[in-house]
Amino acid sequence: MVTTTSRRSRPRTARRAFAGALLAGLTLFTSAGAAVADGPSASASPGDEGSGPTEAGTTFRTATPLQQGQTGSAKASAGDYLYWVFPADIGQRATVRATVKLPQDEAKRSGSTWQIDVYDGLRRRQACQYGHQTRKAVADASAVELSCVLRTVRSWSEPWANDPLPGSYYVRLTVVNLPADELGLPFEAEVRADSVDQGGAHHVDGTLAEPLVPGVSIASAGDAGASAAPKAPTAADPEDGWASGWWTGRWLWTVGGGVLAALAAVFGYSLTRGRGRPAHVPHGV
Repeated sequence: MVTTTSRRSRPRTARRAFAGALLAGLTLFTSAGAAVADGPSASASPGDEGSGPTEAGTTFRTATPLQQGQTGSAKASAGDYLYWVFPADIGQRATVRATVKLPQDEAKRSGSTWQIDVYDGLRRRQACQYGHQTRKAVADASAVELSCVLRTVRSWSEPWANDPLPGSYYVRLTVVNLPADELGLPFEAEVRADSVDQGGAHHVDGTLAEPLVPGVSIASAGDAGASAAPKAPTAADPEDGWASGWWTGRWLWTVGGGVLAALAAVFGYSLTRGRGRPAHVPHGV
């Protein structure tokens, strides 16, 4: 009877061990997800907020660098093209917001329509998932609010695809519909780029050799005949550097899944072990 009791207690012990291991695995996944979500990223935080540059470029080559979380501002005339450029890294879903402020006396009768466009480091126009990319100035409104939520930046893509890749992203703000009597109307613009880290669910195998950060070559303004001198890239690097691309949250899920599979195998073996013979055979049978 002692043998029977001990063998009957084995499945219960195995069940308890498996339940404990399962809870430990779930705790591991939960803490790993929290660690990935709370890890350093280029997303803006209250401590990162600050005023950025107070001017904007007029072409891609003269785009003003802007870090994520900074607010860039500029004063211009209606009809001008304004350019800023900011960095976006692997796994980030960037959101670009722009505000156009019109003079109080002109805002009430303005019929202008404004638009923001975002281009990657190869100057390919990136589509907005959602947002108000184009808006018309409403009567009695002193400002026009624009927004564009981009797709998540991938670590690698096919050459023929138009997927967003890590590197520089150019923001262009301009008016697309302007009455003739409003040409040259002064306005103020503010632009801000923030991002959210989407985690390993959007990562793919492969990585770029270098982020798409193009350089510029501008001749010296003081000497028209001077040869073009190489300049630094128009977009500053992220404050915490570019991601290497080899480490993603998928590693945590892969290792955790392997551990749970091994525990399930051990649990199944413990349930089936010793069932092929009776626990107690009477003497003389």
